[in-house]
Amino acid sequence: MTDPDRPPGHHRPQAARLSPEAMAGARGGVREGLDWLGHPPSRKAGLLFRGATLLARFVLLGVFRIRITVGGREHASAEGGYLLVAAAHRGWMDPLVVVHALPLEPRAWFLGSGPSAFSSRWREWLIRRLGGMLPVWRGGVGVEQHVASARAVLDNGGVFVLMPEGGVSGSPDRLAPFRVGAALIALRTRAPIVPFAIAGTGELYVGRRIAVRLLPVTSVAELLGRTWDGTVPEEGTRAELDLAHRITERFAEVLGPVVAELHPGTVDPPERPRRGRWLTWLLLARPRRTPPAER
Repeated sequence: MTDPDRPPGHHRPQAARLSPEAMAGARGGVREGLDWLGHPPSRKAGLLFRGATLLARFVLLGVFRIRITVGGREHASAEGGYLLVAAAHRGWMDPLVVVHALPLEPRAWFLGSGPSAFSSRWREWLIRRLGGMLPVWRGGVGVEQHVASARAVLDNGGVFVLMPEGGVSGSPDRLAPFRVGAALIALRTRAPIVPFAIAGTGELYVGRRIAVRLLPVTSVAELLGRTWDGTVPEEGTRAELDLAHRITERFAEVLGPVVAELHPGTVDPPERPRRGRWLTWLLLARPRRTPPAER
């Protein structure tokens, strides 16, 4: 079936058949968050990261002429210590867009998908050297590990980035359903929250337009407003989960209209050439071919 919101000829490959559980088994188990990183997450941007950022900007903005419009930079605190909740998450370039929109310091750290990022050993090695990611494996050790990662980043004055949709599938002009983990982290850390709207990263090509906007700093209390009496439920209870679902709904209510507003400004007319569409899948895992005997 053709997706009416996607330009003709643009098709996402099917998801890889190898499940996260199978990948974890092939690796002999997995390590998440701080356990994988092996050291405290620094708020400082090292020389390797600075060099990689300059190179990425030269290639993407210079060579491929991708244009990124950033609004609301004044909402990014130079002190750090806040959560950045970003959507819509539609491609591999979203973390680079976040880094482009924020100051290099305090450093941004992402709660990212281990199965997607670690599709090869060299990519895992490079990400570990560059820093900036704390991996998640679905079916892993639970939210406590990721809360600990967030607290470590926040306590060191960094920025902890969450993309609650979890994957890159969905319409380019509206949000996919949010998972509840980001809200649990926000509730347990009680850190300031900067919502971050993204539009235009679902399909990449030469000259692509992308728009992002940082929204005013908020908090769990402000998001819930008068509907919340300020009582924090015991961790791991049904009451905590119910409150997290309410926070998740508020994340979507805040970000959804802004994504819809930004989207039209990123849409090129159908007759515009879209050279270099292979950029869309440059850093996304390709599907595993199914041998004839398995078909």
